[in-house]
Amino acid sequence: MTDATTADRGEEAQQTYNGLPGAFLYAVRTSESWLFKGYVVLALLLSLAIGLVFVFGLVSILAQTSSVRGGTFTFSRSFFLFVGVLVVAPLLAPVLLVARRHRRSASSVTYDRGLALSALLFVASLYVGLVVSVPPQLQEPTGSAVVATLYGLPQIAGLVPPLVAVGVMYAVHRLLR
Repeated sequence: MTDATTADRGEEAQQTYNGLPGAFLYAVRTSESWLFKGYVVLALLLSLAIGLVFVFGLVSILAQTSSVRGGTFTFSRSFFLFVGVLVVAPLLAPVLLVARRHRRSASSVTYDRGLALSALLFVASLYVGLVVSVPPQLQEPTGSAVVATLYGLPQIAGLVPPLVAVGVMYAVHRLLR
């Protein structure tokens, strides 16, 4: 590193990012991995899209259960929000981890790239999990053996691919830090 680069990095370390939007900008600015920068854009778009789907779903649930008093329905509303957080949090975690690492110490391109790859694996696992969890009445006939196999699995097995991908993401974070 040159002295100018070291001075720039020291100045960036002095600046802090305020909250999640600032972490996105900070991570893009400080990372040298183009793969990670691409993932940041994808994570932002997916998080917004998933957030909108869950907000509209929550509005629908509230409309359907508005005349019912608390109890089970209150729990189902809260659980719906909890599931939304469980889906979005692993999308945002790599961005926050890289921003934190760049702010606290010198991060490597290998770390940024490894987290981006494991996060892309998580995105793919969400798709696989959704295919597995499609109800039988909504499944479309397909000539693909892979999709037919995924349709044949029990719906609860749709949780396995995202959980495995989160475990891989955590392992990559621990190994490369």
